[in-house]
Amino acid sequence: MSAPVKTADAPASAPQEQKLWLIFTGLMLGMLVAALDQTIVSTALPTIVGDLGGLDHLSWVVTAYLLASTVSTPLWGKLGDLVGRKRLFQASIVIFLIGSALCGIAQNMPELIAFRGIQGLGGGGLMVLSQAIIGDVVPPRERGRYTGLFGAVFGVTSVAGPLLGGFFVDNLSWRWVFYINLPIGAIALVVVAFALHTHEVRKRPTIDYWGIVLLAGATTCLVLLSTFGGSMYPWVSAEIFGLGAAAVVLLGAFIMVERKAAEPVLPLHLFRQPIFSTTSAIGFVVGFAMMGALSFLPLFMQVVNGTSATESGLRLLPMMLGLLVTSIGSGQLITRWGHYKIFPIVGTAVMAVGMFLLSRMDEYTTTAASSLYMLVFGLGLGLVMQVIVLAVQNSVDYKDLGVATSGATFFRSIGGSFGVAIFGSVFNSRLTDNLADATGLQLPPGVDPETVGSSPDALKALPPATHQGFVHAYANALQDVFLIASVVVILAFLLSLMLKEIPLRRTTEGTDALDPYRPTARTSVEEVERAMTQLVHRENGWTRYERMIDRAGVDVSVPCAFGLVQLDRFGPVLDTELARKIHEPLDSVRKYAAELIAAGQARTDVQGRLELTPDGGAVVERLVDARRELLGDVIADLSPEQNAELTELLQRLARLTTDTPHDHLVGEAAKRETARRGP
Repeated sequence: MSAPVKTADAPASAPQEQKLWLIFTGLMLGMLVAALDQTIVSTALPTIVGDLGGLDHLSWVVTAYLLASTVSTPLWGKLGDLVGRKRLFQASIVIFLIGSALCGIAQNMPELIAFRGIQGLGGGGLMVLSQAIIGDVVPPRERGRYTGLFGAVFGVTSVAGPLLGGFFVDNLSWRWVFYINLPIGAIALVVVAFALHTHEVRKRPTIDYWGIVLLAGATTCLVLLSTFGGSMYPWVSAEIFGLGAAAVVLLGAFIMVERKAAEPVLPLHLFRQPIFSTTSAIGFVVGFAMMGALSFLPLFMQVVNGTSATESGLRLLPMMLGLLVTSIGSGQLITRWGHYKIFPIVGTAVMAVGMFLLSRMDEYTTTAASSLYMLVFGLGLGLVMQVIVLAVQNSVDYKDLGVATSGATFFRSIGGSFGVAIFGSVFNSRLTDNLADATGLQLPPGVDPETVGSSPDALKALPPATHQGFVHAYANALQDVFLIASVVVILAFLLSLMLKEIPLRRTTEGTDALDPYRPTARTSVEEVERAMTQLVHRENGWTRYERMIDRAGVDVSVPCAFGLVQLDRFGPVLDTELARKIHEPLDSVRKYAAELIAAGQARTDVQGRLELTPDGGAVVERLVDARRELLGDVIADLSPEQNAELTELLQRLARLTTDTPHDHLVGEAAKRETARRGP
């Protein structure tokens, strides 16, 4: 029986496309719960304190999650490169769900803070690995439409988080803020388990333990410095200086260790790569401005406009709408055009305009005007967030895909931490100055400006004249914050102009697939054969066979396609000998051998050896032709700018082939093929 073949008119990529969307759904659900937990807790904090007590430790409920997720980000990325990402993604889901369940049953504030740390550890893996896995299964040229939706998730959670938190507190219990993660995470776990197939490394990895410890220590110092600076401790204090000094020492030691590490947790050579260094700087600056300024928007709505917490969240919808439109739209355009540089340039410019418009808001600004300003800012933000991740993934070697993705996320998180702290200090300083300069404005004895600014009830209790003066001073202080943030975004715009653009690859292989090339005694055909062999082993094996099957238009499973190719290579061969040669379990070999025999694509000879039938050989030829076409796509994608070694090799081959008769090259290739297959 011959292998069923798809008709020429059938959409060959439809099954693969459906499977990709199924995988993407699982990844996006994982990212959704991780991003949601950064914002959903905020509206539940007062109720949590009322139930568990521990007001003095309230900020640690947020800080513990932020600290754990930021510190673990580079570790998850590097481990994914070393041991494979599927199992790590599943592990991060399980860790996150365990942390969520424990948070829901916490009986006191120290327990909740500790369990939030567990949650953050899993959340860091979800954020990084979901984006890196897309890099495993989708080529950069097609990746834009998927990563654009990842950016949309951040926009949705920034608004939906506080709204859901308020809903659960008002209608159920604050514990449901954490319980809601359990069903969503469970669905993600099941989908990923059945739909995703990635390369899993079986050898024992080399772990950079000292690098992990030093980077974690330095990151912890930086996050705590940004969290405590200007709030718990003055910026000019022994505690803050101590944290800063510790961070510098630990970073210095980290750099020294990474130079000698066999598998550095954050390879220093990435910082010599122009696109990685530029996008890291852009991510830091955008995170600094975005998180620093946007954390004050709900306060502006509540204090200056007098809205409730829920209504202030709803007023952020225009910003979310703008982010959704441009994040998804830019992803589609990148896939269609194959270019990405223009988007962060336009995006940061629009963000700067939007931030400047926000700096013009005061107590007299209408809802329509403020909605327009937030829409403009959201439109710009959506053009930047995920595009820089795509640019990084397209520029680095496949072996560095995870750590490069985690680097982009890491620097954005660190930037956000410093932005919140520094802009918070700027705001408090300007508010104090404005209150001091206000003529006739006198707060009642014992009333703290910070308390009034964070408590709508305390603000309403002020006398009318004092209330109006305080609101005016508050609005002016926020204007200064947004204005400074717009200047910071201009820096991101200038950095975007420096971003180098290279063609988006149509394959998932890394840019190192054809290097390094060194002068050797090989013939030109041997040189190309060696390069192609290296290239084959760079790509995710399961994905490679899926793409071969799809391009060939044959109806066989991935294991059976693999079996056909191995029988073509080694047959006739006993199943025990084949299992030994390809390092596969004997049961697996016998399983797909039985399927191939049943399909009429393989048979056993009189000696009990497996061999291909003519139908099986025909399927193999179609798979080989498909693989050759896919390798041709790779060669077309590897531009001279990306691979100087490739350019040098092609120039040498071009010189050789101008002096070598075509028949000689064909004859040499034929001889090698005959030697491989046998007489």
